[in-house]
This record gives sequence, C-alpha cells and structure tokens, in this order.
Amino acid sequence: MRMILFFDLPSTTKKDVREYTRFVKYIQKNGFVRMQESVFTKLALNQSIVNSIMTDINKHLPPEGVISVLTITENQFMSIDHLIGEISTDVVVTEEKVVKL
Repeated sequence: MRMILFFDLPSTTKKDVREYTRFVKYIQKNGFVRMQESVFTKLALNQSIVNSIMTDINKHLPPEGVISVLTITENQFMSIDHLIGEISTDVVVTEEKVVKL
C-alpha cells in the first residue's frame, strides 16, 4: 500500500513557518518522501501499519492548516502519469517492485 499525504499549512508568520518546518521534518524523519512541494508519499505493508502511522500523524498535527492522507495500492500508485515540462526530476517511474539506482 502507498500513503500519499497532502497538506496546506499557513506560512504568513514566523510561528507558522516554524510549525510548517517542524511538521515537514517530522514526516521526513518518519519515512515520507517528497513528491511535490506539499505532497509526500510513504510505503506501508498493510492496513494495520497505515492505522499506526495515521495515529502517530494525528499526535503531531500542526495547530492550523489542512492535512489529507490517501491510501492506495502499489499498482494504483504505479499508474500515476507524471507530466513533466522542461525541468529535470529524480522521479523513477517503473512497475518493478525493486529499483536499483
């Protein structure tokens, strides 16, 4: 399973920026990888792990903002179409279970 975490956090005051930074560092420390500016993803082996991660995220929510989590299968995640303009990216698009870089 794949968890996709989307968030929209305020960043108008120094306190907001501090909370934003704290939350991003927290999710990165816990295995989430950035897909886009406010979109992170994490692999989870089963629903009980997803539930555990969700409980932990709820304990570390910023005081303001919106956080959404979508859980999909790995096959659904692999069917994402990446439409990329002239910028370069390190995103690896493959249907293989293991990717060696």
